[in-house]
Amino acid sequence: MHRRLFLKAASAPFISRFGRAAAAERRFDPSFGTAGEALRAMAAGAISSRELTEHVVARIRKFNPKINAFLLLLEEQALERARQADEARAAGKARGPLHGLPVLTKDSFATAGIRTTSGSKMLAKHVPKEDAVAVARLRGAGAILVGKTNLPEFASDLQSYNEIAGTTNNPWDASRTPGGSTGGGAAALAAGFGFLELGSDIGGSIRTPCHFCGVYGHKPTLNVVPVDGHIPPPPATIAPLPDLAVAGPMARSAEDLLLELRVIGGPVRAEAAAWRWNLRPPRRARLRDYRIGFVLDDPFCPVASDVKRVMAGALDALRKAGVALAEGWPRGFDPQAAWESYSRLLAAVVGPGMEPSQIQKIREGAGSAWGHYAKGWIDGMTFSHQEWLRHTEARLKARAVWQEHFRTHDAFLMPVNIVPAFPHDHKLTFFERTVATADGPRLYADMLRWISPATFSGCPATVAPIGRTATGLPVGIQIVGPYLEDATPIDVAARLADVTGGFQAPAGLSG
Repeated sequence: MHRRLFLKAASAPFISRFGRAAAAERRFDPSFGTAGEALRAMAAGAISSRELTEHVVARIRKFNPKINAFLLLLEEQALERARQADEARAAGKARGPLHGLPVLTKDSFATAGIRTTSGSKMLAKHVPKEDAVAVARLRGAGAILVGKTNLPEFASDLQSYNEIAGTTNNPWDASRTPGGSTGGGAAALAAGFGFLELGSDIGGSIRTPCHFCGVYGHKPTLNVVPVDGHIPPPPATIAPLPDLAVAGPMARSAEDLLLELRVIGGPVRAEAAAWRWNLRPPRRARLRDYRIGFVLDDPFCPVASDVKRVMAGALDALRKAGVALAEGWPRGFDPQAAWESYSRLLAAVVGPGMEPSQIQKIREGAGSAWGHYAKGWIDGMTFSHQEWLRHTEARLKARAVWQEHFRTHDAFLMPVNIVPAFPHDHKLTFFERTVATADGPRLYADMLRWISPATFSGCPATVAPIGRTATGLPVGIQIVGPYLEDATPIDVAARLADVTGGFQAPAGLSG
């Protein structure tokens, strides 16, 4: 979807009914339009919130049986709140920048009075009393929650499946995964089931699903968006500020990422008494003025040839657009060393929630083909506070290296993942699995490696769709930006759509 072109016209009855609206709003596509376009169409009277929400609900009823993107649908509640939104608009009392917009949230975020399971049967009857902070901000801005999207149990896999809702399928190929852990959200956006998604990311859980499903996602700078009310950790836990995990926006356009980020970003109420979050504007006003570094492949984690081919095409398009590109890692950055520290810190976060039998399985794998992953994981789950401080120092040093790089560069391009969406595979354990690639099988855990530089450093990273493989599967690219300058990688993603085409709707989902 080219950001400077209007989307295809909706049905003829829709056009005729709202013929008095401005031409741009008349051409709004209620199925695959952007959040910004939907908000402008509602403000112009081209469509009401109730009508737009009814359209989204109808699409879910028609197409979701094939995709299974949700853990919970809120049809009646959403329609009633849409009706209330229309009444408020008519009275001149719009609630905020997302007034009347149908949105989604990953089921790992607490929703007041609405079941929140994080994909686990342990929480099958869990109904929080309060919204997660980011959910409360979406609702406070006038958004209408249509559904809770599917994920792996406790957001712990690169596929989206659990014993409550089953398996979510990729809208581009139902035999393949949409990714995880925000896979239900990415699939729902690609299928036109809502306009924004609230996701979370510690191991690529926003970025990989966006890459697999052909939509946009943003891993914000660490701690820009509060994760209070996210599960894990367990409900009602008072947790320290995370050193890796983030909450962030997902959408069908880069501009919509910025729209959502402005709503959900900023300190929690107690901290807001002392400081404010200031989103700096993008560094450049034109695509050709950006100074961009890149690495498309590396022995640290070789990328499958079909993915690399699409990324190379995107770089060629940038060169033709006059963008200055410089190949190579930032001076002083060692991706393998960063990975070793990141994987141990990740294990320190995730490991305590694992069952003893799962931990024993990892211990037994020490001498296997995936033994190096097993060793790092066990180290991370058992190391001392002194060792944690050593890896945290490495994390902060890596951030300083990236910040030095961003004194002379504005953004950095790298792969999201080694493969496009792969066939469902729920057998064996995370580390025992392999994934087929165009160049042969690889260890499943290799798919965590390319997301590690941005997570480890805390820098923001935006994923933008840039094309498809020869077999028709989406490919995204990861745009890392300077620490606390989230608007810059998002802006690069938006301008990249001008030369690569941006979001495209999967075949067979029109209507």
